[in-house]
Amino acid sequence: MRLLRKVLDRVAPTFNEGGRLHVLYPVFEAVDSFLYTSRKASVGAVHIRDAVAYKRMMMTVALSLFPCGFMALLNTGLQANRAMAELGLSAAAGWRGAVIDALGIGYDPASFLANTIHGALYFFPVYVVGLAVGGAWELLFATVRRHDVYEGFLVTSLLFPLTLPPTIPLWQVGLGISFGVVIGKEVFGGIGYNFLNPALTGRAFLFFAYPAASSGDLVWTAVDGFSGATPLGAAALGGLPAIEWTYSEAFLGTIPGSMGETSTLACLIGAAILLLTRVASWRIMLSMLVGGLGLATLLWYAGSETNPMFSLPPHWHLVLGGFAFGLVFMATDPVSGAMTHAGQYVYGALIGLMTILVRVINPAFPEGVMLAILFGNTFAPLIDYCVLRVHIRRRALRHA
Repeated sequence: MRLLRKVLDRVAPTFNEGGRLHVLYPVFEAVDSFLYTSRKASVGAVHIRDAVAYKRMMMTVALSLFPCGFMALLNTGLQANRAMAELGLSAAAGWRGAVIDALGIGYDPASFLANTIHGALYFFPVYVVGLAVGGAWELLFATVRRHDVYEGFLVTSLLFPLTLPPTIPLWQVGLGISFGVVIGKEVFGGIGYNFLNPALTGRAFLFFAYPAASSGDLVWTAVDGFSGATPLGAAALGGLPAIEWTYSEAFLGTIPGSMGETSTLACLIGAAILLLTRVASWRIMLSMLVGGLGLATLLWYAGSETNPMFSLPPHWHLVLGGFAFGLVFMATDPVSGAMTHAGQYVYGALIGLMTILVRVINPAFPEGVMLAILFGNTFAPLIDYCVLRVHIRRRALRHA
């Protein structure tokens, strides 16, 4: 590592202002800051010294996503191997089947190794395409604007594939991450200026632009010709009796769904990391949980003779769809979420209420987390503005 440090220091003048390759300074800086701690440090008594730098925050969020990433590999392969066993297939289609046959691991749903490797062959291509295309956009805008490449994209590049079904075409992955990075963030000025979550913006674009590839019953299991609804989709058609999986399976995440959103347990591990390191707001998590559970309980108690979603018990909402994933990782985005303490309570409760409202009242669209968080992102600046005005007015009255 010392040798690499010396090499980077030697070539640094070439990329600095006045150097031959100064236009590519953001690329050099991105590599340097990724490998080593930034050499730019605040000094003097006028600055607050804190070990929690932006880079460390983003690395902490990325670390908290590892449990969901692990479940993305395991559960994607598990669902595919189960479907192959049900259909009587002996090998996967295409290059993935050739890789698995060459490794000789088989397709046994009871095999941890077989499930993980099969799932990895679906998840990693999606992740690599999103990282490469989105990273290219980040470098382009950083080069044009002559600023550093921020580590926030590492989180976006992890969040985005975790929200997608395993069968998503790779060209749509590139298109979706492009829309999320460019339209959801860069056109507003980049990190710190965007009011929408970039990963969710790209996911919403794919949902509305190419619904056949990101919704329905054919996209959640990585086996051609296999049709199977998610538990949330089944509940929208027949309520709790229509759900074939147990509560423990839904909690662990061994159910069909988006690759990284199915496991509530993995999300709770991530939440523990974010809360212990004080990276995410517990106020947003708590208020979204209370708001969602409160409305779900009210609608469950009210009941309905025509809408099966009214019969879904409140605690089931927590383990189905992307509720836990959105609560822990999406709603707590420090840039697109509310920043004032009082505003965070309102912001989180709004998202929780909207999630259950969309899920239950509109069974044709059973998953409401994505739109609810984007809806909350839109209102976050207004919520903070109102909170600040109330504080200013109270202080004016107190010191009149």
